[in-house]
Amino acid sequence: MPKEVVTRLDVPAPSLPFSAGIRANGFIFTAGQVGTDARTGQLVGPDVQSQTRQTIANLEAVLQAGGSSLDRLVKTTVFLADLRLFEAMNEVYRELIPEPRPGRSTVEAHLARPEILVEIEGIAVTD
Repeated sequence: MPKEVVTRLDVPAPSLPFSAGIRANGFIFTAGQVGTDARTGQLVGPDVQSQTRQTIANLEAVLQAGGSSLDRLVKTTVFLADLRLFEAMNEVYRELIPEPRPGRSTVEAHLARPEILVEIEGIAVTD
């Protein structure tokens, strides 16, 4: 089965050399999503809770564009600018990611811009 690019109609194509998602062999692999508002392109807030909420909404939009959903996630990777934000991020993640929750890795990382506190990528089934 060839790979298929997944795009969101409500968001311009990334200006960087990557796709929002790739669908292949019954899975969708998303690019890392951050807490920017799809309409404005602006970061939604200075705190990890608001950014996590928007990040998961953006992740969900890519999954839906590829024929999947949050409840079909099998693996996520969470990148945090500071691991001290773990509990605050986890509160929102627990609220929005349905059970049974996917496997997950969480790592501290330098993100693309200093004001971005969280980025999440996911792999979900599509069939």
